[in-house]
Amino acid sequence: GLNFPDLLMTYGKYQFRPDPPFVPGMDAAGDILEVAADVTHVAVGDRVMAGSKGGTFAEQLVTVAEQCSLLPAALSYEDGSCWRTAAATAWNGLIERGRVKASETVFILGASGGVGMAAVKLAKLEGAVVIGTGSTPEKRNLILNAGADFALDPKDPDLAKRVKELTEGKGADVVYDPVGGDLAIAATRSIAFGGRYLIIGFASGTVPSFPANHILIKTYEIIGVRAGESPRRDPDMAKRQNIALSKLADLGALRPHISHRFNLEDVTAALKTLENREVIGRAVINIAP
Repeated sequence: GLNFPDLLMTYGKYQFRPDPPFVPGMDAAGDILEVAADVTHVAVGDRVMAGSKGGTFAEQLVTVAEQCSLLPAALSYEDGSCWRTAAATAWNGLIERGRVKASETVFILGASGGVGMAAVKLAKLEGAVVIGTGSTPEKRNLILNAGADFALDPKDPDLAKRVKELTEGKGADVVYDPVGGDLAIAATRSIAFGGRYLIIGFASGTVPSFPANHILIKTYEIIGVRAGESPRRDPDMAKRQNIALSKLADLGALRPHISHRFNLEDVTAALKTLENREVIGRAVINIAP
């Protein structure tokens, strides 16, 4: 599965900067070929999904046992190859860091992207009202199909006003932002008093500078989200996250919308498609056995 950080790593612009040459890729699904003697939760021949800091754009991958789990019957190989990173980012952001409650309004920027669409589905599972942004009519329709209550054009100069209208003047309780840039500043104007602003990433390529006076006046929280690193530093959080993700996976929840499929030899084209914002939901690389 392709993730936006895979693209950023190839430019040396991600938090984790492996020394080149390296093989990108954070998500995969396939069959177990070998296991170490002390591994008991998966066995040779099992269908699994796996995570890694890199190396999944390959025919074979060696990864740590803790990053490997059985692929639920509810998910296909393609689903599993791009499920965990997006699901973990949505869960860590909305549940662990964002403390989303039923009936709250969640405003999701870049809702047609992989982590954005997973957040749409998880927020709806939690009983929230969801507003998403998508830059084209096709993207906005798919955001609605994913469960969002409303889909808005991020280029609308009255975007914050539209969010306020949809929330009867209150604004969004939680903003989930994997985009950054100018859109982030527009989104702060739509936030409710005492709301939570979740910084997921900067897919726009621009890191925003938030106005401290506005944060003070509206008393909202700016919260950083690192869904991969935080559980590594907090074993209790890791347990909560793994239990929650296992339940979601078994249910087939947060199943990704896959707009593009590529072969291994076409990885460059796959990354370019991601860079050009042509992917809606997720893209996958299929490797023949």
